Amino acid sequence: MAAAVAGILNYEDFVKVHGVLLAASGLPLPLHRKLYQKLTAEIFDGGNYFQVDPVDGGGQRRLVLMADVIGQHSDVFLVDHAWTFRLSDAYKQLQEIPGLVERMASLMCVDVDLNSEEEEPGDEDDAKISAAEIVEREFYRVKEEGAHSVRWLELEDLEIDGAMLVSLDLPSKFPHLLALSLRGNKLENPEVVLEVVAQFKYLKALWVNYNPVLKTSVNYLEDRILESCPELEIYNSQFTPKYGEWALGFCGGLFEKDNPGGSDEIDHQLQRITSLDLSNRRIRNLITKAFSPIEMPVLSHLNLRGNPLDEKSGSKLLKYLRGFINLTTLEVDIPGPLGESAIDIIEALPTLSELNGVSTSKILESEKNIVDSMLKSRLPEFNDGESLIDRVINAMWLYLMTYRLADEEKIDETSVWYVMDELGSALRHSDEANFRVAPFLYMPEGNLESAVSYSILWPTKNVQRGDECTRDYLFGIGEERQRSARLTAWFHTPQNYFIREYEKFHTELLSRRFSPVLAKASATNSLLHGDRNVLQVYTDVPQVEEFLTRPEFAITSEPKDADIIWTSVQIDDEMKKAVGLNDQQYINQFPFEACIVMKHHLAETVQKAHGAPQWLQPTYNLETHLTQLIGDCCTRQRDGIDNLWILKPWNMARTIDTTVTQNLSAIIRLMETGPKICQKYIEHPALFKGRKFDLRYIVLVRSINPLEILLSDVFWVRLANNTYSLEKHSFFEYETHFTVMNYRGRLNHMNTPEFVKEFEQEHNVKWLDIHLRVKQMIRSVFEAAAAVHPEMHSPTSRAMYGVDVMLDSHYQPKLLEVTYCPDCARACNYDTEAIFGGRGVVKGSDFYNFVFGCLFLNENTHVSPM
Repeated sequence: MAAAVAGILNYEDFVKVHGVLLAASGLPLPLHRKLYQKLTAEIFDGGNYFQVDPVDGGGQRRLVLMADVIGQHSDVFLVDHAWTFRLSDAYKQLQEIPGLVERMASLMCVDVDLNSEEEEPGDEDDAKISAAEIVEREFYRVKEEGAHSVRWLELEDLEIDGAMLVSLDLPSKFPHLLALSLRGNKLENPEVVLEVVAQFKYLKALWVNYNPVLKTSVNYLEDRILESCPELEIYNSQFTPKYGEWALGFCGGLFEKDNPGGSDEIDHQLQRITSLDLSNRRIRNLITKAFSPIEMPVLSHLNLRGNPLDEKSGSKLLKYLRGFINLTTLEVDIPGPLGESAIDIIEALPTLSELNGVSTSKILESEKNIVDSMLKSRLPEFNDGESLIDRVINAMWLYLMTYRLADEEKIDETSVWYVMDELGSALRHSDEANFRVAPFLYMPEGNLESAVSYSILWPTKNVQRGDECTRDYLFGIGEERQRSARLTAWFHTPQNYFIREYEKFHTELLSRRFSPVLAKASATNSLLHGDRNVLQVYTDVPQVEEFLTRPEFAITSEPKDADIIWTSVQIDDEMKKAVGLNDQQYINQFPFEACIVMKHHLAETVQKAHGAPQWLQPTYNLETHLTQLIGDCCTRQRDGIDNLWILKPWNMARTIDTTVTQNLSAIIRLMETGPKICQKYIEHPALFKGRKFDLRYIVLVRSINPLEILLSDVFWVRLANNTYSLEKHSFFEYETHFTVMNYRGRLNHMNTPEFVKEFEQEHNVKWLDIHLRVKQMIRSVFEAAAAVHPEMHSPTSRAMYGVDVMLDSHYQPKLLEVTYCPDCARACNYDTEAIFGGRGVVKGSDFYNFVFGCLFLNENTHVSPM
């Protein structure tokens, strides 16, 4: 950023102070002066040009141009920021700032119940009467008009339990029933449901969604119902393997409550269908007698999204679809069961004029293989009774934007997030946007302290009255940076594709087997030999300088004179040359140690060697494996498995920019603040008096080949300050979910022997069993590094690493991270008693004495070989 001036007095001052910001924004040069004029005069004239309209039933808003025309790069508009915050402060601000949560809820369309639908005539009366009264009313029709008069029965949200379902005696009253909906009731016993449903011999469709029975017996109940109901074609909105004319007619709009369509009425009715939506019906086999060009000769629009269609190859499916000679528009997952390329699909189906909402001629012209402009927007979701704050926290990821502050000194470690005002937030996404938006910090006094944050908005195309104004949510991000996958933050992208990619990745991990190399004899020796009795040590670590007091070591201020370099900074060839280091000096780091000390490399190293060991939580590098992570999330959601994740920057300590969330949109959006790994959160950790904790172990490495590692007898526990909770609001509480309190929060030191004793008593376990598992895990980590990265070996390297470990509720160790040159202030400041190894008291002031004795004199005092 340019040097500050005394204040912005003219346009030249403005450019001098804001030159870097103007360039970064991308604002065309001819608009710079207009921006200056609007900023200095505080002109917010967007309301004269634009109008905000509700869409999607009030679930979203869009921005529409109301002026006659606005030309490309003809004007720039200021957009205010309605909310600016650091992520850790979001929940607290919504609680404490008057009117903020109400404004955000309105802006994000979560201030009303989006799930409430207008009641159709007659629904209001049904809601006021009981299930027994509805059944009695319908049974009266049967007695008056005959058994075939009631073939569709809806008994939804009526608090029907098993006993009531039996007492209603539905099979005997309605023996010819074709469709039965029991959604949203209180059915718990699968045997009771089966007993009743199995008596319907003609049943074509059954809905028992949103009943407790599906939480405990989902697969069992489905299998038994399909066995017991030979005619069933639709179960819980999904097609069964027996689907045929009736199910297709239902999706084609032919059959509904007032026209249920018995088997004698189906013949040739499908021939009238021109548009058929089969999306998300779990269809595996598309090539059937019912779904055929003969039965549906005039079919012109077909939606196959969200179906596996995996019983036939893509080439066979395309050949079959080619028989639908009137098919002009198709919606399908790409990549998906029909293939990986939009162009290939178009070439196989020459009658298509539109694929996934895009003109086929346009696709061929652009040569885009992955095409999808018809993605359904993710609308905010919330539950009845959910607080307004929780609704906003969940929905905000659809609206947030971010920037990070920087000056000549450094970049801010914590990103700033913001929500544009109602006008800016109404800009929806388009791959071919007609406007562009960028954040802009205006500094009227010429310095960062006076900065006011805005967004600036300008047209990138000619826009006519009534046109929707759009922006590209992922401007500048192409497929090489996983654009299609990242759009999942805002849109419902094809789940089947992501699940398939995840399953391939997971299967590959499970197939990997590791055979550790047999331990070899030590190849290291003491650096003191012959007449040499003192080793010169250069260090920039204060504790080493203070506590390394053994006579065998002497501190020197000249790196080039040192035998041992012990530093907290990375040493590379350039630094060696600048400082005057040579290849005979010993350095406290190994070449390529990034393979374990950077979080994404650590996961990759372990996965390459061990696949998916139990001690490593499922971990994804979001820069390379976002697709697989999305598939994992979708699989967990489908199977009802916990879906809480923790995001960690590749190479930041002290939990900086670390976030806990179960929101997939949040996970994807957080990629914008820097490269991260996403790791399955340990939802059920072992607790100490109700609080989370982790363990810091110190590992000393003398050699990589042969592998020679030792575990310090000194380890320590780090405790969270608050009682552990999985309440959503607690995810923003640092002192609930994190344990590193040296740099923020309240540090509560606890001596290790005291912790171990009390933990054993609280949980009735033996710490020795836990310790042995931890040792084996740590050994496995360094075995993986040695096997995957043999280039780590260096005869003049000796290093100390911190290994952070958490225990799950079954007392199994989980690897958190490996740290280079760990902060050992706690080890130096407190005396402790060794739990294992040589036992006895370990004085804190002697910590670096025995560390250096181990690494450089080949001693084994207060360490245990692994």
